[in-house]
Amino acid sequence: MPQRRFTQLDSVWPAPLARRLGALIYDGFLVAAIWVAVTVAHVAFFRFVVGQSAEEVGTHAIEIWTLRLLLVLSAMGFFTFSWTRGGMTLGMQSWRLRVQTVDGYSITVGQSIIRCLVAWVSLAALGLGYWWVMFDSERRSWPDLVSGTRTVVLPKK
Repeated sequence: MPQRRFTQLDSVWPAPLARRLGALIYDGFLVAAIWVAVTVAHVAFFRFVVGQSAEEVGTHAIEIWTLRLLLVLSAMGFFTFSWTRGGMTLGMQSWRLRVQTVDGYSITVGQSIIRCLVAWVSLAALGLGYWWVMFDSERRSWPDLVSGTRTVVLPKK
């Protein structure tokens, strides 16, 4: 997918922590809904396609690890699709946030995957990767720093 140049580049500013957390909460509900659907499909597959009894589903290591992998990949897929398509998820749209390159272009799939991986690390470090916004002069989080992107606030229409 070719990168596209965003407009209104002179009227955006770095996103503060509160807006990022608001969007993260919105998107958390969306990811939870995706995870419910993935889990239902995963259980149904082992129950009806593989033919396990209801008591057996979810008791083997292969089932546990495939579900974990599917949950991580589905969350990453949601964010990668949203960020590369328009620079924002539904939660980010609500808070008027956009992820873009430093030059004002849409981010690549590679940058999006890096953002996702570093986001997991940021959250695992008790959110320190996001708290970093308060100390960085350009309000960049760890995912922004590592992927070469920035999260900006869009002006009201």
